[in-house]
Amino acid sequence: MKFGTCNEYFEGWAIEDVFDYAAAIGYDGVEIAPFTLADSVDDIPGSRRDEIRAAAEKAGVEIIGLHWLLIKPEGLYTNHVDDDIRNRTRDYFQSLVRFCGDLGGKVMIIGSPKQRNVQPGWDYDETWERTKNVFHDCLPLAAENDVTLCIEALSPAQTNFIQTAAEARRMVAEIDHPNFQTMVDVCSGSSETAPPAQLMRETKDQLWHVHVNDANQRGPGFGETDFVSVMRTLREIDYQKYVSVEVFNMEPDPRSIAAGSLKYLQGIVDSLD
Repeated sequence: MKFGTCNEYFEGWAIEDVFDYAAAIGYDGVEIAPFTLADSVDDIPGSRRDEIRAAAEKAGVEIIGLHWLLIKPEGLYTNHVDDDIRNRTRDYFQSLVRFCGDLGGKVMIIGSPKQRNVQPGWDYDETWERTKNVFHDCLPLAAENDVTLCIEALSPAQTNFIQTAAEARRMVAEIDHPNFQTMVDVCSGSSETAPPAQLMRETKDQLWHVHVNDANQRGPGFGETDFVSVMRTLREIDYQKYVSVEVFNMEPDPRSIAAGSLKYLQGIVDSLD
């Protein structure tokens, strides 16, 4: 497996500086939140995309892909009943796919809880089908750009739609496309009855990405979540993709979060050898 870090907790840092620091302390890749670069990726010209990709290559890290996809621009909604809103969101997803491909990224993590909730009066099953249709329309372009869309189960505290790994696997099965898979987020997974390690084992055939974060929303090693079982399970299922540090509590500072999380996770892996 490979270790990555998300960039949004490096608040105010240029993306080039994130690449350099991540590489210096031993990360293999960086996962980018597009809103940290521009309100819309449509505003990022090809020349700047080339610069970002070259900066990562120079630093010696991979650009893993994208997450936090729909914070900006405002007004997007994956499964809205309004055709214009939903189609505009689909079109922006396609812009994100092109952007991800231009950077050399391989995965796009579909979280965005506030842009997918089932609103009062909406039928759940109809919302499910609208969601599938939006993603289905993006998959030919995803395949063309060698990008895999990963639906992320999120906790009930964040969303009322796709709250469990089982629901995410169901959507993967129904869409049935090699460029549509899922991932497990340890913090959100901690809200389920089964522990995150079990969720990963149950999801192994569709597991394309992992977010590691404590149930307290801090980095691995900054709380009480059992990451030994998580890392052992990933080793046992022969997971060879990215384990990416994502946090929601930015304390104490980005350097301490990034370095401390990686040291803790690598220490677990070394103890399993």
